[in-house]
Amino acid sequence: MSKQGLQQAAFKSSGVKYEESLEASKLEPPLYDRIGGEEGFLKLSQLFYDRVFDDTDSQWFLGIFASSTKAESVDNQYRFLVQTFGGPDLYKQKKGKYTRLAGRHAAYNIGTSAADHWVGYMTKALEDHTELSNDEEARASLLKYFTYTAHYIVAASVYMRPDQLSGGTQIDPGRIW
Repeated sequence: MSKQGLQQAAFKSSGVKYEESLEASKLEPPLYDRIGGEEGFLKLSQLFYDRVFDDTDSQWFLGIFASSTKAESVDNQYRFLVQTFGGPDLYKQKKGKYTRLAGRHAAYNIGTSAADHWVGYMTKALEDHTELSNDEEARASLLKYFTYTAHYIVAASVYMRPDQLSGGTQIDPGRIW
């Protein structure tokens, strides 16, 4: 499927257009500054993963993160968000040149309900983030980004070839995914 086809599938599932998902990366002042730099993104990742790892009612969802510790999950997401929204290239330093979100998640059985569950946790993390509490524009644009991206990963996973998966056809044994 073409990139435009994947974007259309993500829009159909998420209700967010590709162009809308880019709003967070175009904010002025930049999101990196608005959220409080690296510390702000670290806090957002901690708020998110506190919910994920504390949810004993959704073992199927927590199982997606079974190959990683909470600290590793926070670190990976934090690095990605810092790099994506105007900070230093922390994710690249750890993972290499490409972010490859769809490839890094393709080894997991992530469907629409998991994407919606993920977005629910992130919505709560955005609401609880001190630096974002009075910045509706930043929260709304981040929510569009996260919603679209979660559903893009689901759409792309259907079309991933085995050679496109991060770590080949299995989860990276060194937990660097």
